[in-house]
Amino acid sequence: MLVKLTKDRIRKGMFIESVACPSGEFAKRRFILTSDRDLAAIAKSSASDVLINVALGLDAEGRMPEARPSRRRTAPNSAADAQAAEIQKVRNDLDQSRQALKTRLTDMVAGGALDLDDLSAVADSNARTWKDSAVIALEVTRLKSKDETTYVHSLAVSGMMTLLGNALNVDEEMVGVLGVAGMLHDIGKLLIPNEILTKPGELTRAEREVIRSHPEVGYQLLKTYPGIPPMVLDICRLHHEALDGSGYPLGLKQDALNLPVRLSTVCDVFEALTSIRPYKRPWTSKEALHWMFARPHLFDRKMVIRLGSVLVDGPIN
Repeated sequence: MLVKLTKDRIRKGMFIESVACPSGEFAKRRFILTSDRDLAAIAKSSASDVLINVALGLDAEGRMPEARPSRRRTAPNSAADAQAAEIQKVRNDLDQSRQALKTRLTDMVAGGALDLDDLSAVADSNARTWKDSAVIALEVTRLKSKDETTYVHSLAVSGMMTLLGNALNVDEEMVGVLGVAGMLHDIGKLLIPNEILTKPGELTRAEREVIRSHPEVGYQLLKTYPGIPPMVLDICRLHHEALDGSGYPLGLKQDALNLPVRLSTVCDVFEALTSIRPYKRPWTSKEALHWMFARPHLFDRKMVIRLGSVLVDGPIN
């Protein structure tokens, strides 16, 4: 079971799943904390919270699994056991969806065929996971290895787009297309050299321009596939546009950005703000939503409010 603690409560003997800070400050994850050096490094980092696994190490009270109250052993249907089982199920489901998405996107980038029905099935499965366990899915997808960032980010954005579409009462068919669009919206990043895409340090101006090319690159790739819904093409190309025209690649303003595009932008930015990345700490959901709501020149406030209504921030404990 995963428990989020403030870093001042961490002690040796705990199993550390992740430290919510840039990897440049503290890069280790999924290890038993045994050294004063690692303990001091966590304390020195900018992290406020640390995620521990109490099934593999000390809990918040400093107890080993076998030393905890035996009532858990005699109550297998307890709320804690049920939650632990749900967390593991969400992990497994998301990992299967990630593997399926990775296979399909890498095939497309290599010039392979696209089976929209097949991709829709992956998106529908992912949507069910988010509908049933949104808070857990958000927590799980915050942790990404640099090699899997694009795929896990796309899963998360796809799941949130379907949640937000349902919250806005759009029709079922559109929700399905939103799920597919979320899966494909960042496919252009797979055509960017890895040394730029996963660079841990500050990007040069030229490298930033390469990164900013990914919506147009992805759009041009998707256009080569017959039958791609126009909504999917729009979201791929325009998800980095802003209501005031300050976005890219086309600098379009609010009147030229339809509901699906505005919805995708809110989900994409929210996911980026709340994720653990090598160069920043993750924001809480409340921090991200507050920041976005305070910028109505960039984001549709109605979308921000509705997203907040379906993603309640809280620790897994």
